[in-house]
Amino acid sequence: MPTYNKLVRDKIPQIIEATGKSYTTETLSEEKYIKELKTKLGEELDEYLQTNDDNEALEELADVLELIHSLTKVHGSTYEGLESIRQEKSKERGGFNERIYLKEVED
Repeated sequence: MPTYNKLVRDKIPQIIEATGKSYTTETLSEEKYIKELKTKLGEELDEYLQTNDDNEALEELADVLELIHSLTKVHGSTYEGLESIRQEKSKERGGFNERIYLKEVED
């Protein structure tokens, strides 16, 4: 039996059960949940960095976005609250759309 020891999406146990397989899970404490969300975010970012086409990239970005939604909740906010912070930062400092690559700043 393979061992995974990782955070999975909420419906994964039902999907496994539908295949006739058995599984073992646990419900994480808040502290461990946050730790595992951060670990999973790193994994999904790595998977995104390894993509070779737009469809793969979008699939991985959707996973990253799902994790961002969950992390936003554990940090006491909503996605709308996070979006408001993003918009304010964009208004003050700009986005990344102009492809500006800072090479150096003279003292």
